[in-house]
Amino acid sequence: MAQEEKSPIKVVIIPGNGAGPVESSVWYASVRDALRSDHRVSKVVLRDMPDPVVARECYWLPFMRDELVCDQNTIIIGHSSGAAAAMRYAEQWPVGGLVLVGAYSSDLGDETEQESGYFSRPWAWDIIRKNSPFVVQFGSTGDPYLPWHEQKVVADALRTDLQQFSNRGHFVDTEFPEILYVKEQLLRLDPSELCTVKSM
Repeated sequence: MAQEEKSPIKVVIIPGNGAGPVESSVWYASVRDALRSDHRVSKVVLRDMPDPVVARECYWLPFMRDELVCDQNTIIIGHSSGAAAAMRYAEQWPVGGLVLVGAYSSDLGDETEQESGYFSRPWAWDIIRKNSPFVVQFGSTGDPYLPWHEQKVVADALRTDLQQFSNRGHFVDTEFPEILYVKEQLLRLDPSELCTVKSM
């Protein structure tokens, strides 16, 4: 009997909001290159996003669906606003998994965050959990922008595999070696398992 073909693992990196090109922003390119060097990953996508400063949901989610083609075989790595976008995306469509870096649950009273649209309604945490086989979260108690309780709301609601730090700020270094732990953890999975959305 012919062996069932395994689905390839694809990774999409969704950046935080900002005006600069993602290729030269924080750790995005270094993580992309590290993942691309692994034969178990079929494709790693890092693209400049539309509406990069405000990061409006109405532009980002369709771009993730239609241009980046995030599907049930896609692991989404989202940083800051990108983490909010990844969570809202998983409310609507199944994904292969979520890696959230600097995630938060409210607009923090910030005008730009309010304008983005991600925080205009309650989160459907149960649907996000159902649509994502796993959620890994990186958070730092020393984040200058995100109070720890904001990050804990996400961790508790999604029952994430929380990687807690005290000295990483908002994760804006040019290197992110800790994510290699996640790579090894995730790539141990049989890629075909990523197609099976678990129920919580």
